[in-house]
Amino acid sequence: MSESLLLFMNVGPTEIIIIALVVLLLFGGKKIPELMKGLGKGVKSFKEGMNEVTNLEEEEKEQSEK
Repeated sequence: MSESLLLFMNVGPTEIIIIALVVLLLFGGKKIPELMKGLGKGVKSFKEGMNEVTNLEEEEKEQSEK
């Protein structure tokens, strides 16, 4: 696992530019905003789910203290 983390940390600006160009060629300029919008919705949904779990844990803790 640490080897894959080290390989990822060695990604320089040139590699990032190449990856961005490949993504642009694969998806086209019009699809990228749609992909980012979907990604944003997914992150928001994930955060809401994590907050819900935290709230449930707090409620259970409060009920067990009573």
